[in-house]
Amino acid sequence: MKSVPHTTHAMRVAQAAEELRHHAPRLRLKPEAPATGWVDGAWWPRSLDLTAELPSLLPALTARLDRIERVTYHLAAWPPTPRRLRSGDEHGDVRLEGFRSPHAATLTVIGPRHRLTLLVIPPDADPDLAHHALLTAARRGNDDTVDTLLAALDEDTAVQRWEVEGGRLPAQAGPAGA
Repeated sequence: MKSVPHTTHAMRVAQAAEELRHHAPRLRLKPEAPATGWVDGAWWPRSLDLTAELPSLLPALTARLDRIERVTYHLAAWPPTPRRLRSGDEHGDVRLEGFRSPHAATLTVIGPRHRLTLLVIPPDADPDLAHHALLTAARRGNDDTVDTLLAALDEDTAVQRWEVEGGRLPAQAGPAGA
């Protein structure tokens, strides 16, 4: 008699949680307050396929924007995309519009009365640095430029900034007798 793998309820719950974590957008937004700074938060997509990534991002932003009408992005930052994306809700399709003017590392999501500009963290960014950038961009009152936020994704720059902000690295051991 063959042994059949036994899937327990706990295993099914863990699998469902892993699937949800894989599909949930890696997104952080500043608290709702008067706008400050260059971005309203940050998003760390899993790929550079905008049409594959937006379906999980847009529902997470609907609570803040009510309805999503348009998404604008830098043309060179993403592969070609269709002009419309099926939203899956009663509000219809979302227009996708590429331009050359916005910063390549931003994406703007536009609703009927408000818009959110998000820092886009490269999908292949180091997870610890990406997480730090997500939190920094979403910090209340943060007014760092997009380039400053992106610089934090560079490990050497992040270490230098950490030291300037009060952190200390262990002293390097010098040659014997020095």
